[in-house]
Amino acid sequence: MLETFFLSRIQFALNISFHYLFPSITIALAWFLFYFKIRHDLSGHPVWMRIYRFWVKIFALSFALGVVSGITMSFQFGTNWPGFMERVGNIAGPLLGYEVLTAFFMEATFLGAMLFGMKRLPGWLHTLSTLLVAIGTSMSAFWILALNSWMQTPQGHELIDGIAYPVSWMEIIFNPSFPYRITHTLLASGLTASFLIAGVSAYRIWRGDSKKAPFIALKTAIITAAFLMPLQIIVGDLHGLNTLKHQPQKVAAMEGIWETTQGAPLLLFAIPDEKNRTNHFEVGIPDLASLILTHERKGEIKGLNEFKSEHPPVAPVFYSFRIMLGTGMLMLVISWLSCWQLLRRKVLSRGLLFALYTMTFSGWVATLSGWYVTEIGRQPYLVSGVLRVSEAVTDIAPSNVIFSLIVYASVYLFLFVAYLHTIFYMARKSIKVEEYETLDASMKQRVVDKALDKKAVPVKMLKSSFKNNKEV
Repeated sequence: MLETFFLSRIQFALNISFHYLFPSITIALAWFLFYFKIRHDLSGHPVWMRIYRFWVKIFALSFALGVVSGITMSFQFGTNWPGFMERVGNIAGPLLGYEVLTAFFMEATFLGAMLFGMKRLPGWLHTLSTLLVAIGTSMSAFWILALNSWMQTPQGHELIDGIAYPVSWMEIIFNPSFPYRITHTLLASGLTASFLIAGVSAYRIWRGDSKKAPFIALKTAIITAAFLMPLQIIVGDLHGLNTLKHQPQKVAAMEGIWETTQGAPLLLFAIPDEKNRTNHFEVGIPDLASLILTHERKGEIKGLNEFKSEHPPVAPVFYSFRIMLGTGMLMLVISWLSCWQLLRRKVLSRGLLFALYTMTFSGWVATLSGWYVTEIGRQPYLVSGVLRVSEAVTDIAPSNVIFSLIVYASVYLFLFVAYLHTIFYMARKSIKVEEYETLDASMKQRVVDKALDKKAVPVKMLKSSFKNNKEV
């Protein structure tokens, strides 16, 4: 029978993976909404408000799912991982509390103003509400990543009878990996939101939507992605150097290096064999890993054998790292190619529109794979050098964990499918509204009459519905 330890890890991985999909969108999408609103306020052009109205709905949907999955995820600290709060709750508890008090309450409060105050509030107050929601999403990321970074590189605490007590909150919050991790995550969210906007907008254009709104949204997102991607590469390199200094065993797993090596190759492909402590079918570029990580061609990188059993499982870290890099490089190529084509032709080819559509959720792939590198790479510790994962797990029966795991998986699958369906339903609906608006008066009346015959919808209500949606 499967052990409680293994099942609890699978359940937490499922919960954190599903939850993280939505903050990875909302953190940056809130700033996109603020930009759209500012452009409307400054120019007065209604197209910016049309873009805002479309994407604020997707933001609200993503925010709601992030909140729901975040609440269920936090339950597991008590049900599956009671040792976590028992041992490090003096640090984790306040940081999570700060996130709720300073960020979540502000987001939730002003989100209502964003959604329902467009026609009820003065323009400046609605814009301010959008700004405060954007600030709130970033502050939320600040506190969560402060805790997660402390778990990676703990500082500013003391252990008394195995319990961690804070000594310096400045050292706890601004621990060695925090500046790199928060910057890397915010840029990742920017890229995730950029490709979501670009992908959905490309889908609308590809399906025949000729309005200005999807094209302007697409152009904005593509330019943003093209600008952010090189920055992400630079920050990623700095983050890697920081990880090499503080968590060398994680870097060794990422690179698949077993023996301490000078001039380590950058492995493009390999099959790690942890049992025999070697790799099979290696394809690599000589010396490049050392050059990237140490900035010296023959720089030394410690191998996994130096850490004996105190290193993470190699295969998931090794493969996740390459998925993250490969997806990132593809995002760079597509965004730059799109910018080049827009600059030369002012429009995108159908092939490139389809490519952007297929990469709508590429940010999720890169972000989740990077998150797996970070979290699995910390093993066998829950808090590096302080608390092992095995020391925090619950002792409840495996059958209880299996039951909750099945429930979580079923609900999350339903919500995930519903989320994707809703986004593209909204995109298709906007195209149908456009088609209706291009008809002449007689054809519009035929559409109304046909709808009435099928659904018995009152004429006044149907016309009102068209009127309310025509700006999408």
